Amino acid sequence: MPPSLSRNHNLLRSDVSGLPGSSARPAVGVGKGKGKKGLPSSGGLKTKGPAKRHRKILRETIQGITRPDIRRLARRGGVKRISAGIYDETRGSLRDFLTAVLRDCAAIAWTCNRKTITVTDVVYALSRRGHTLYGFGSSNTRGRGGD
Repeated sequence: MPPSLSRNHNLLRSDVSGLPGSSARPAVGVGKGKGKKGLPSSGGLKTKGPAKRHRKILRETIQGITRPDIRRLARRGGVKRISAGIYDETRGSLRDFLTAVLRDCAAIAWTCNRKTITVTDVVYALSRRGHTLYGFGSSNTRGRGGD
């Protein structure tokens, strides 16, 4: 390699502006994406990454189970009239049930050295709790070559 090229090979970005053919202003943020453009950091603490543009508002996600959802479930169960206090009670019961089932699913996946909960984990957790879910077990071999 000629000496002139090896000397220019280790130039810093600030030295590029002095070369012939380059503009007086160095390119700032070229190819860096949105990055950190003056947005305040989260909570005033020193963070490694850029500030988040959209903060997720934490709310009670159980409220996503709406009153009409609960009414439809009750109608399927044969209920004709629903008291006003039933909705919050139903949401609380649903939260407790899902927490227990998901805790069992996580324990099953952890036992198998996995980090992903599969459908079979959910079916097994439900059957352990006495809620057998048909159609997902190994006994259903129709169309899969079973005898």
